[in-house]
Amino acid sequence: MRAAGLRGRHPRAWQRTTIGGDRPVPAPDLIGRDFTAARPGMKWCGDVTCIKTWDGWAYLATVIDLHSRKVIGWAVAGHMRTSLVIAALDMAITARKPLPGVIFHSDRGCRYASSSFDCYCKEENIRRSLGRTGVCYDNAVSESFFATYNKELIHTRPWPSLAYLEKETSDWIGNYCNPVRRHSTIGYLTPEEYELGYRQLSQLAA
Repeated sequence: MRAAGLRGRHPRAWQRTTIGGDRPVPAPDLIGRDFTAARPGMKWCGDVTCIKTWDGWAYLATVIDLHSRKVIGWAVAGHMRTSLVIAALDMAITARKPLPGVIFHSDRGCRYASSSFDCYCKEENIRRSLGRTGVCYDNAVSESFFATYNKELIHTRPWPSLAYLEKETSDWIGNYCNPVRRHSTIGYLTPEEYELGYRQLSQLAA
């Protein structure tokens, strides 16, 4: 790239988001890297990523249904307290109304291992699941989503404000990622197509 006079557009700005708490509430790994689900509302996963804006750091929390890879909940804020991940889960619960016992899988960041998050999950009949410390593959679906989000949206433009980031993130997820963007894991269908019952691209043209 140097020889050709090219420069990458993806910045190196980064901030650590997986921070262990002082008194984490333990939970088993109920996923075991099996990122599949026979139907919606069985297994969810989530994580938090950071975005640099002109006003400072902003954070996005997500909830993804492992059946279809659809992003069913998200929240953007200027902090990464437990209330951020609860807001994303609240959105997912309102949209999906899952049966009691849905699994929510995450890393061992302090938000997901906090006593307040544990209480929230018990009240909502959600089973907490935690991957191992420092093993990104244990939450690979969330990591893959953030890689796509950063490459296709965040690193394509500057972000002047939190409000602008929130608006564009909601538009990207709701109007592109879920209904338009194809996923190799689900046969190059979109999450919304997969949830409608399609399993092959040829069915769309039938």
